[in-house]
Amino acid sequence: MSTTIRLEEELKVRLAAAAHRTGKSAHGFILDAIAQTVEQVELDEEFHRLADERWAKVLATGKTVPWEVARGYLEARARGEKVRKPAARKLSR
Repeated sequence: MSTTIRLEEELKVRLAAAAHRTGKSAHGFILDAIAQTVEQVELDEEFHRLADERWAKVLATGKTVPWEVARGYLEARARGEKVRKPAARKLSR
């Protein structure tokens, strides 16, 4: 596949300088930038898919872990402590 990208002069100059600083050709720099952007879009889509799936589960079961409990668990894990994963429970309304 061949694609033409038209860049304004100012961006061409910036591109050439950035590529030079990284030791890449302008072409290689552009390819890396496109690959990073595509990967980020894919990661964002997966994040949103997983979030939607988990939210649907919360709505279906009514069960969740309160923030205070989750935070305590995460802080303990960050300190390297071995702690039991908190159990989800019905939301109180």
